[in-house]
Amino acid sequence: MSDHTVSPFDPPPVRRREIFGWSCFDFANSAFTTIIITVVYAVYFTGVVARGEAQAAGWWGTVLGVSQIIVLLAAPLVGALADVTARKKAFLMVTAATCALATIGLYWAGPGDLWLALGLVLVANIAFSLGENLCAAFLPELSTPATAGRISSYGWSFGYLGGLLSLVLALVIIRSGEGRVPWTFVMTGVFFLVASLPTWLLLRERARPRPKPAGTGWLALGGGQLAQMIRELPKHRTLLIFFGAMTLFLAGLTAVVAFAAVYATAVLGMTQGEIIGLFVVLQLAGVAGAYGFGVLQDRIGAKPALVISLVLWIVVCGWAAVCTTKTEFYLIGMIAGAAMGSLQSSGRAVVSSLTPPGRGGEFFGYWGFFGKLAAVIGQPVFGWVAAMAGFRTAILVNAGFFLAGLLIVLGLSLKPGAADDRAKRP
Repeated sequence: MSDHTVSPFDPPPVRRREIFGWSCFDFANSAFTTIIITVVYAVYFTGVVARGEAQAAGWWGTVLGVSQIIVLLAAPLVGALADVTARKKAFLMVTAATCALATIGLYWAGPGDLWLALGLVLVANIAFSLGENLCAAFLPELSTPATAGRISSYGWSFGYLGGLLSLVLALVIIRSGEGRVPWTFVMTGVFFLVASLPTWLLLRERARPRPKPAGTGWLALGGGQLAQMIRELPKHRTLLIFFGAMTLFLAGLTAVVAFAAVYATAVLGMTQGEIIGLFVVLQLAGVAGAYGFGVLQDRIGAKPALVISLVLWIVVCGWAAVCTTKTEFYLIGMIAGAAMGSLQSSGRAVVSSLTPPGRGGEFFGYWGFFGKLAAVIGQPVFGWVAAMAGFRTAILVNAGFFLAGLLIVLGLSLKPGAADDRAKRP
């Protein structure tokens, strides 16, 4: 008999099928961001639901920003509930169902149904964003600092494949007959539900329930998470500064996600079919970017990969501001796809590698907080600058977010353990 016995409290080893199940959630939820937030519904909202009103871009950016304010307030409570009850996976699937059902409801928001459309988008985006946090919180349980970049890239690569498949399905629906665009919203909701089933079936909940502090209510516990963040993050100086940089460059990224198709329609006169074709190219480039940069990050480190990604985004915004042809915009889309996949994957992996062991739920709650704060800034700023000064001015302003993030990242040492230097001092 072996001298070593495995404790029943030791977590089971991670299996490949679990990583696959986890990656499938990125595959599933990418249909929502691709079809609703970026490619089809953004254009449908500004042109059909809002009937081409000049302020439609501002309304679109505002509802997305407001949804993230609500997430900022709700995420600590949701994170606390998930950690204390050890039900991250159950909470994750509730967010998936909520987002999917609200997305299906967009079918009934027609011309002039502005408030119904905005309300459904608000609910769907809140659920989607909370799900992002919960999904990311599994990464430290499934990876080590040496494999975080690669495993994170699996998720993002699967996500782009999901976005690509949803685009193909949307194109088939739109080309099947006049007035079929609303059916793409139904397809997107169903896609999310069905494609997330492997997550429910294969991903394991490794956390164990923890007792809630006596006399502490759930709201107080959630508020305590915010108070703890304010106390805790200064002890992890590198991670705190990185979160600041991440807020800036994700402000630029979230604006691109929300307005790329609207920009292509308003500035270059691209049709819905051409826009879907553009984003098919972008998704393919995104798969290569997410996976390629994930491997690159594991080999050369997080900082060089991030720097390359941010430089690419500055080029994308600058070129988009002056481009005049659809061909140019397709080339820009290829660069943007690779840069988008690499930036998201490397950013999530950096946080995973700097997260103290056993505190994934807590620190990815912080990651979610700053990611949502970025959307609160970037999407309304782009929308209202576009409404008042034009889309070309808005994309130039957006380049400033990437530049500011780059300047901060250049001054950081993003090595595992760096975030804990101050926390370990007496």
